[in-house]
Amino acid sequence: MAVDILTQANVLVLVIAIFIASLISLRVGLAVAIIELVIGAIFGNLGFLHATDWMSLIATFGGILLTFMAGTEIDTHVMREKYKESFLIGFFSFLAPFIGASLYTYFIAGWNLQAALIAGIALSTTSLAVVYSVLTETDLPDVNLAKIVLAATFVTDMTTVIVLSILFIKPDLYTALFIAVSIAAIILVAKYSKHIFQHEKLKNKVIEPEIKFIFVILVMFMFFATLGNGEAVLPAFILGLLMSKELAKVKELMVRMRTVAYAVITPIFFIVGGLKISFALILAAFGLFVILFIIKIATKFIGVYFLANKYIPDGSMYVTLLMSTGLTFGTIASLFGFNAGYIDQVQYSILIGVVVSSAVIPTFIAQKWFLPRHSGDIIE
Repeated sequence: MAVDILTQANVLVLVIAIFIASLISLRVGLAVAIIELVIGAIFGNLGFLHATDWMSLIATFGGILLTFMAGTEIDTHVMREKYKESFLIGFFSFLAPFIGASLYTYFIAGWNLQAALIAGIALSTTSLAVVYSVLTETDLPDVNLAKIVLAATFVTDMTTVIVLSILFIKPDLYTALFIAVSIAAIILVAKYSKHIFQHEKLKNKVIEPEIKFIFVILVMFMFFATLGNGEAVLPAFILGLLMSKELAKVKELMVRMRTVAYAVITPIFFIVGGLKISFALILAAFGLFVILFIIKIATKFIGVYFLANKYIPDGSMYVTLLMSTGLTFGTIASLFGFNAGYIDQVQYSILIGVVVSSAVIPTFIAQKWFLPRHSGDIIE
């Protein structure tokens, strides 16, 4: 009975935290994802809330769901037209922080080569989930800006996973199975999903069979990714991208899916992300934490700003700050390094702290002071 009461108390605190985050977001005018991350960090360090296995599982699914929905938002026509811009911004968004963080941690901080490479990978990421959540809540004057940023973010994260796989992950038969299942599912679902979305007996039903169908596919990606030591967010994004035209025909379905996602699932994703921050361990190595945070932001600026200024001059700083965010893949890379024994507990906490902080601070600055304005907006 005591365990049940503690579990229910944890759930109660969680839903209260989700509700409070919504109220604060509306009050201060910031994206709710930022508030959820901050509340997760505060509640976790005060001991009010603890990440349980089921919360972590839902959080993982939340990241995959956000990635899928981000894929559906990308206009494939714009992506083809802006391929050069998206690729260059995304690639150098990865390369500059990867080199900077790896070199500093290896030559100056004294980490071994494997730990330094893990640091470089973790701090080179951009959070597609954070970027998508912020852009969804933001009324931008240039719609193409959002689409370019999402495509560039995907390039960054795809490069991150590729480099992590090449340097550290040893593929096996289960990896091949994950790849085969992902490819087959993407092809079949992208081709035949219209029969589900447009079927008269399935459309607009209160039991939401279309949403459940998408959830089944995404959870299947999760299962085979875990089995094959891969990442489900990549096939989820590609599936969303390929289904974007079909889902554009059923916009009410995407509205309902966002309602389901943003009510509970994605808040758990961001709150659990905040719970990963240990203030005590960060304070124990605060100097290194600050330096690595500065390196991440500075190298992201070097890698992104000048290209963004060339291709998106009206929102170059805003784009740079959004591309500086990290969460999902940074956490994945750090956790992989810790579980594999490449980094220790303190190194892991510092990296997680930098990753999660980068999801909050640059986003806050971008939304507060660098948000692109409509031509009719008055600046006081």
